[in-house]
Amino acid sequence: MRFLSVFLPRLPTDRLLRRWSGAAPEVLALYARVKGAERLTAVDARAQKLGLVPGLAVADARARCPTLALAEADPQADAALVEALADWSRRFTPLAAADPPDGMLLDVTGAAHLSGGEAALLDEVEGRLLRMGFSVRAALAPGPALARALARFSNARLVSDGATQDELDALAAALPIDALGLDAETNAAMRRPGLRLVGDLLSRPRAPLAARFGRAALTRLDALTCRIRDPICPRFEAPAFIAERRFPDGLTRREDIEATLKRLAADLCPMLERAGVGARQLEAVFYRVDGAVKRIIAGTSRPQRDPARLAALLNERLAAIAEEGLDTGYGFDALRLGATKVESAAPSQATLVAPPRGGSDDQDLADLIDRLGARIGLRRVQRLHAQAAHLPEFTVAAVPAAFGAAQAFPPQEAVRPLRLFERPEPIETIALFPDGPPLRFRWRRVLREVVAFEGPERIAPPWWRAGLDSLTRDYFHVQDRDGRIFWLFREGLYARETQAPRWFLHGLS
Repeated sequence: MRFLSVFLPRLPTDRLLRRWSGAAPEVLALYARVKGAERLTAVDARAQKLGLVPGLAVADARARCPTLALAEADPQADAALVEALADWSRRFTPLAAADPPDGMLLDVTGAAHLSGGEAALLDEVEGRLLRMGFSVRAALAPGPALARALARFSNARLVSDGATQDELDALAAALPIDALGLDAETNAAMRRPGLRLVGDLLSRPRAPLAARFGRAALTRLDALTCRIRDPICPRFEAPAFIAERRFPDGLTRREDIEATLKRLAADLCPMLERAGVGARQLEAVFYRVDGAVKRIIAGTSRPQRDPARLAALLNERLAAIAEEGLDTGYGFDALRLGATKVESAAPSQATLVAPPRGGSDDQDLADLIDRLGARIGLRRVQRLHAQAAHLPEFTVAAVPAAFGAAQAFPPQEAVRPLRLFERPEPIETIALFPDGPPLRFRWRRVLREVVAFEGPERIAPPWWRAGLDSLTRDYFHVQDRDGRIFWLFREGLYARETQAPRWFLHGLS
């Protein structure tokens, strides 16, 4: 296992200087109110040389440096920048995590060769961040705790993969006890008996250390010497299948981006086929030259591993974003395509006769759902789903078309209209008998004469609601003089459930 830790020692001041309007100040520091007093929280390199340190009172800092420029600390903006840089660092490995308050942690196992080796990877990470305006130190080691400690407390940058345990212990022994990452109270308790370095702990028996400082101290000591490894929590789950392309010059033209996505889809699909799966969700990540990261996500209505269809789906999603404005900046120098969700997909049987219109009806429908979903969102493309209910308004429900296969509706003994109102609309009727069919009815202020009818079809209320707020319905198909067919129902049995049954129009044929 190989882990790379990136430490940004002056992140708060670098954040301000990168976006400072006008001439940059000679000396910069950030302050915050601590227990009623204004104190420095971060200083730049020039301020540090003048002896200004975090924790110093603002009044004392101004007395030492009259030209000091001050800005209020913004921890939320610092945290957001760390997360953005963690996203940026995913160009080197999918397993990148934020290491607040001022760093990132990357699992680069098996990824260093893409940058020409581990030393070249360290140089590239540090060089890119320096050009972006950050002070940076990075270190690469077999364990995340050791890499983090070396980046913050040592000049060592690279620990070889073949380092022995004795070599790792010797490297950790030279670090201060702050490198363990324990709380300030435990650090102070260790300093009182003269424990200054990690080596002072390694040379002592473990049992007395655990009794005096707790098991957490030994756990951190084992993590620092790579006897155990701390888990890292990546910002995003690494896709199981990834294809990537890098470019010396940034891509700015949409045609080049679409062509690259097509090549990435062609690289990704053989991996899916060998694993016997198909993609249900794709994530395309665009890494911009200036460090910004763009991401598009596209879903499919069924497991898919056809390069042409996946490329068309991504381009459709890209077109939807381009309508709002795709900010390419100075261009994208790395594009990555991953299948974030996959499902098992059996190989399809090829046919000797070409299907009509280049594909089967099921394929055409699935492609249409995918294209519409790429434009407006998969959840907004819906299909009707049959449900086990005898009340007409509950027999179907609209569900996302991409989630679940189309369902054949069971045959119905009674003829129902194709179009039902979401809510039955009340109407006024005239009938010869209270429980007879209507002779005429008024709907939406128009009086209609009934010339023919069919019914009734009686639908009883659900047994668990009977007698509460639901009444028996008698449905009629009626035809007016203009030939229009309506589906009406009378709610309530006369003299048994109600003395004044109500009429409603529920559908049109």
